[in-house]
Amino acid sequence: MSGEAGGPTFVDLHTHSTASDGTLPPEQVIEAAERCGLKALALTDHDTIAGIPGAREAGERLGIRVITGVELSAFHDEHEVHVLALHLSHLENLEKRLLELRAQRLTRGEKIVDKLNTLGIPITLDEVLLQAKGGAVGRPHVARALIARGVVHDFRDAFMRYLGGNGSAFVPKEKLSIVDAIDIAHEAGALAIWAHPGDLGRRERLEPLVAAGLDGIEIRHPGHSGEDMKRLQALADFFGLLPSGGSDWHGAVEGPRQLGMMKVPTEWLERQDARLASGTVSTWN
Repeated sequence: MSGEAGGPTFVDLHTHSTASDGTLPPEQVIEAAERCGLKALALTDHDTIAGIPGAREAGERLGIRVITGVELSAFHDEHEVHVLALHLSHLENLEKRLLELRAQRLTRGEKIVDKLNTLGIPITLDEVLLQAKGGAVGRPHVARALIARGVVHDFRDAFMRYLGGNGSAFVPKEKLSIVDAIDIAHEAGALAIWAHPGDLGRRERLEPLVAAGLDGIEIRHPGHSGEDMKRLQALADFFGLLPSGGSDWHGAVEGPRQLGMMKVPTEWLERQDARLASGTVSTWN
């Protein structure tokens, strides 16, 4: 598909709003997409679809196609991985599963706050919830609460000292297997896309996931090197996986991740539409 001047058109299939850990409301994410000249955008908040109605309304108003999505955190071979469920259609089925995941997120937040308290940092869960603004609770909200209190200087400081895997207040997630995440996506009528696999995206790890029904892989992502993208594209071609990509934008005005930066071609979205219309998932099923 081409733009008005005959040039290529682009989409962004990985973004976040204040419904999870983004900084802009869903409506403003779509407004930003319109300013960038994007033809379509997938809102993929963590463990919630609460931002979808607002995004859809803005999309209809501005002529931007909104892809209904969600990002699920899971584990594969003891490594944390993320799955994008794109083109959700059975939202009632999905919401029951997401309620459980969000409850786990809140419990994890409570445990992190308890650990911080034992370290002498008098942060409260209410401060974290204030930062979440009703969205699905995550470590970025704890980081913002720590910044607001002046305990740390910035996100990097918060994760290095307290919230990262080696941080003194780190609490591991409840483990959802990537196969379960794929099943959740399919139960909701969506495509299951392995998000930003990076160096983990190799044949030996992909093969069992394709057999389990994985539909696609995120090739274009700010965290991927040129070599990563070449390797992932070759693997997608080999396994018959759908290509996907996006900025993983959280609303920052400046910084290394900007909306639309990955120049994901509209043709990739058209291939996803065609797969859904055919009624099939992974060709290795």
